[in-house]
Amino acid sequence: MPGKASLKMRNRKFSENIEKRGQVSKGAQKPEKYPLNPYAIGFFLFVVVGSAIFQVITMVSRGAL
Repeated sequence: MPGKASLKMRNRKFSENIEKRGQVSKGAQKPEKYPLNPYAIGFFLFVVVGSAIFQVITMVSRGAL
């Protein structure tokens, strides 16, 4: 079991942290990262839009429209 002195030091350290809660400086915050890589988003759009355009061209050539 830790001694009383070490418990007092830890208690003092964390009580100071409680008083500073919510006052984080902008430099200490991590920048937000995108959940997907921009290349993955571009590839997804390429596949979706390309398949839609291909479907329209196929339907026009068959005379379905």
